[in-house]
Amino acid sequence: MVTPITELLLTEEPPEYGQVEQVSPLVRRIVAENPSRFTYHGTGTFIVGPGCGGEVAIIDPGPADNAHVSALLAAVEGQAVTHILVTHTHPDHSPATAAVKAATGATTYGFGPHPEAAIKAHEERVQQATEAGEDPEPDDGEGGGDTDFVPDEAIVDADVVAGEHFTFECLHTPGHISNHLCFAMAEEQTLFTGDHVMGWSTTVIPAPDGDLADYMDGLSRLLGRSETTYRPTHGPAITDPVPFVAALLSHRLHREEQIVAALGAGPMDIAALVGDIYSDIDEALHKAAGASVFAHLLALQRKGRATADPGPDPEAKWFLN
Repeated sequence: MVTPITELLLTEEPPEYGQVEQVSPLVRRIVAENPSRFTYHGTGTFIVGPGCGGEVAIIDPGPADNAHVSALLAAVEGQAVTHILVTHTHPDHSPATAAVKAATGATTYGFGPHPEAAIKAHEERVQQATEAGEDPEPDDGEGGGDTDFVPDEAIVDADVVAGEHFTFECLHTPGHISNHLCFAMAEEQTLFTGDHVMGWSTTVIPAPDGDLADYMDGLSRLLGRSETTYRPTHGPAITDPVPFVAALLSHRLHREEQIVAALGAGPMDIAALVGDIYSDIDEALHKAAGASVFAHLLALQRKGRATADPGPDPEAKWFLN
């Protein structure tokens, strides 16, 4: 029997922002002061390599925050930053890349620029909110994306990025966003998971660029891998990852069953589905829950199990086929 994900979620004490934490022999972490209900205590930027001298890599430089960039550059003073790896282009992960690259001359690596589908969807949400007299920055947990980031080196699934003290295998893990990557470090059997797997929370799948089927495929793929530690960009490390990933998969399948059961009573829109399925969570999180339900509905539509009237839109009525 798979343990419910709610019983496996992890917590950690708030960090000392700007302070360097040695989390393993080859990995240090600095957390940016951008806490929220979507980033937990903030963005954890990882420095991979020896603590003094030698070459190092930086994973997810973080938001465009001067204090965080200054702390990060102070932490690598006297070292050669040769690689900057970006898991994806949401604004809490990649915007500081430009400043760190300018200061260090490091080569940047990522899957590619912010996806056009995500840009278009964000613009549409902002327009709809503005027309409705609401906050023009939709509370979807991501707030648009970093459209300025373009990697020096575009990397794809199975590429290897290596330096003096580190070897990363790149895993393309779309779902949360189509340009998401995880990085498997051979030297410590560690997977840097970005937002694909987080110990403190489940992952938001913002449609249409976010794709639940891709996300589930990416999770299933991890079950057969050998990494013993996951280091998400937000929250604590996951040191028993296989049961955790299995629980995430089970959680999503259970959500799908709940949606199918609710629609069995008759057509419903997303707001009604959220009210029915997420009645036990804070209403402030209902927009994020709505994004998750929409992702599930689109997945059901692709399977031929559900249809929207008049079309696959967040405001539409959905019913079972």
